[in-house]
Amino acid sequence: MTPQYFDAHSHLNFPEYDADRETVVRRMEEQSVGTITVGTDAVSSRSALDLAVKYSFIFASIGVHPADDKLQSFEVEKFESLIFHPKVVAVGECGLDYHLISAGDEAEKKRQRELFVKQIEFALKYQKPLMIHSRAAYGQTHEILVSYARRHGEKLSGNIHFFTGSIEDAKRFLELGFTLSVAGVATFAREYDEMIRFLPLSAILSETDAPFAAPEPWRGKRNEPAYVVEVVRAIARVRSQDEELVREALVENARRVFRLNQGVAA
Repeated sequence: MTPQYFDAHSHLNFPEYDADRETVVRRMEEQSVGTITVGTDAVSSRSALDLAVKYSFIFASIGVHPADDKLQSFEVEKFESLIFHPKVVAVGECGLDYHLISAGDEAEKKRQRELFVKQIEFALKYQKPLMIHSRAAYGQTHEILVSYARRHGEKLSGNIHFFTGSIEDAKRFLELGFTLSVAGVATFAREYDEMIRFLPLSAILSETDAPFAAPEPWRGKRNEPAYVVEVVRAIARVRSQDEELVREALVENARRVFRLNQGVAA
């Protein structure tokens, strides 16, 4: 199956799907949806790859989330055992999450920065794009990325997942050549419309972040990759652009950023 829609960030490997994962994947096939299943630690990164190996339209991103478990570290050898597989197309979910920490918690900020930097350097070493999580920390995330862009130029690449920042935030990431992915909130939260209209179509990816943040009409329920169809419709509607044109562009953007043609064979 060649995907006609692409969900750039999901967690189909998470326990929320253990009871009916094959049914969820079948709905993806029915809607012609591909996805990148994203790891948040070594164990879930392994399960993301295991899932990607089973299906030609599923890919994997491997990494450690900045805030899910403060005891997690990025043990390079565990990820080096995965990185060479052609279905691994990105490093992450990595980045900074200052949403639930106090402004003065410098120890936690330092821990997150060090974790992020290790994964940036890992991605650069193995020439993979980054799958970045940034919450309440767009400025700090950008600052770190800029320091690496100065040294590595276009070798540094990736996507800012579930982007909800300002137009000024967007401009800064666009200057680095990063894409920004739009999630299900686009179907109901009008405060993001201006940002969605501002972004060049070539810089947008569609995502679900499933099982979280389901779009309308499933808001409040478990999300799944097939629902990315509604995200694409919302992006087209907000931008007043032809839905088919937007759909094609978002799939092509994902192929370009994550070099998916290099990892199509399961």
